[in-house]
Amino acid sequence: MFALTTIWPLVIAIASALTTSNPFSQSNWPLPHNITGTDTPGQWGGVHLHDPSIVQGPDGAYYSFSTHGLVSISRAVSLDGYWEHIGSVLTRQSIIDLPGRNDTWAPDVSKIGNTYYCYYSISTFGSQNSAIGLATSQTLLPGSWTDHGAVLESGKDKRYPLNATNGIDANIFVDEKSGEVFLNYGSFWSDIWQFKLLKDLKGLDWSWPPKQLSFEPKGTNPEEGASISENKGWYYLWVSHGVCCGFNTTLPVKGEEYEILVGRSKTHYGPFVDREGKDMKNGGGSVVYGSHEYVYGPGGQGVLKNYNGRDVLYFHYVPTYVSYIDEDKRLGWDYIEYVDGWPVLVY
Repeated sequence: MFALTTIWPLVIAIASALTTSNPFSQSNWPLPHNITGTDTPGQWGGVHLHDPSIVQGPDGAYYSFSTHGLVSISRAVSLDGYWEHIGSVLTRQSIIDLPGRNDTWAPDVSKIGNTYYCYYSISTFGSQNSAIGLATSQTLLPGSWTDHGAVLESGKDKRYPLNATNGIDANIFVDEKSGEVFLNYGSFWSDIWQFKLLKDLKGLDWSWPPKQLSFEPKGTNPEEGASISENKGWYYLWVSHGVCCGFNTTLPVKGEEYEILVGRSKTHYGPFVDREGKDMKNGGGSVVYGSHEYVYGPGGQGVLKNYNGRDVLYFHYVPTYVSYIDEDKRLGWDYIEYVDGWPVLVY
């Protein structure tokens, strides 16, 4: 018989090795890249980003767009920075006549053809009376954007499913096979849905039935900030799950703060399932990134393709070594590797 004191250290060592070798283990989550940029207290942009959207511009530089500041714009030669705040998408409050029109949320910017499309959200906390608006530009630069107003509006008096959803957190997905463009959106209420857009990308094409992509049936924590990416025939749905904000006022129960979930499908409209095969419409979703070390509540994510030849997941997070207040949220990013067709973040 071996003494327990002899066997137990070996058991611990084996368990530790198995955990470390598991690419999906929380212990393997990387820290975000340490970016530099404009760091002005009270000013969004630069290093202070909430719900970022990043696109490469015609000048080869990278442009980030974020919540607040009438869609604040920053520019850098690389994702590491230096991120310089250069202005805003809108020069005045949105033409959408809803409360919150002077405080735009969660932009999503894509280049389609020769035009850049910025879909932004108008809402107030706790309200379903929300809208997703559109502004377009040929250059991405401040002063070059035209505000086209609402693409969709949600509310109790709207057509289903707009009366059962919250019209915020837009994300555009272009089907490369058909050239058709789809809008993913949602938060609280019934979480994530997908619409097909009209050819001018300024309205909804109701001839294609809208589809629910993801839903959290437990508790009141929403899934929001959806984005869809594709790699080698798999479509990935990324969502932010949990409590997003106000951590300096009330810290959520551990594990209920923002985290990033993912599921995959063979079509852009689902069903999306997690690594255990659970449908994201029934509470599924594999945690790909969450709070660890000084990173707290990461979310608001998006995927940038072909950065140094690799896919990147970017997001915002609270750096606990600074503070827990929303205004101190930072831009973070890490590379994506695919293990058996599942995304894993690596530094």
